[in-house]
Amino acid sequence: MLNKEYPLHDMNLVFDMIESAIKKGGTHEKTSEEMNLLMHLYAGLPAEAVEEGMMFIHGRACEIPATSDIIPLHVRLMSLLEYLEKIEYLSEIPATMSGEEITRRSEMMNSLEEHEKLFGTPLLGYQFNSGNNAPVEAKEGETEESGRLLLMNSQAAVFACEDIYKTAVFYEDKLGFKAVHLDDEAMPHIKLYRDNIAIVLVKGKGAVTKPLREFGIKYDMYIYCSEPFLLHNEVAGNGIKIVEDLPEAKAAQEMTTNRQFVFEDTDGRHICVSQYIETN
Repeated sequence: MLNKEYPLHDMNLVFDMIESAIKKGGTHEKTSEEMNLLMHLYAGLPAEAVEEGMMFIHGRACEIPATSDIIPLHVRLMSLLEYLEKIEYLSEIPATMSGEEITRRSEMMNSLEEHEKLFGTPLLGYQFNSGNNAPVEAKEGETEESGRLLLMNSQAAVFACEDIYKTAVFYEDKLGFKAVHLDDEAMPHIKLYRDNIAIVLVKGKGAVTKPLREFGIKYDMYIYCSEPFLLHNEVAGNGIKIVEDLPEAKAAQEMTTNRQFVFEDTDGRHICVSQYIETN
């Protein structure tokens, strides 16, 4: 369900609002491609079909015949609008939050991926082609992203620990990571996963297991986070030591660094959680 007010019968104004929202930043890298695909498809429709889309936006979807072939287009438009409204809401961080508000924002953050996974996927037999800035017929089994093959897909930090099992339990119990134990390999290690973060724990002895600050490096790892307040609330609530507290939102506006906080893990490592800032 949409919360903003949209024009009654002018789809061009709707796409002007979408473009303006994307330019504010904070959206997925393929959001503009999704907008362009939808815009080009609507441009090729008769006025009556475009008006169906306006009916969807204003909560009158039940008036559209279920046999309409372009309902998937209207559904994708609604998904994009809902996504942009969520991004706008999450970008405004209040100085204080109630427990209910924290839960709402957390649920909203978790729902963004459901919208984003549609971006760049075929619709009505077409998909967006960034090469000529227009939709082209979708090819069956298309797996390329932006016209090139990605050779590097992900990465993981490596922590050397005297007791990898103790460290794994800490990250599982206190920080919600999932552990995969791989004791049958040449180098026994444990992989930890949560969201887009991966950490590999390996057994070590001596200086290699010490926190990096003992060697003049302030942090052992950075975690970039869209909503540091929510993660700070989780970390503090689980009794994890906070080394540097999270500044208030207003105070952070005058800082020269990102809004961030630092916590200490069970091995004494200092993990910096820094607010992710979209740079387009």
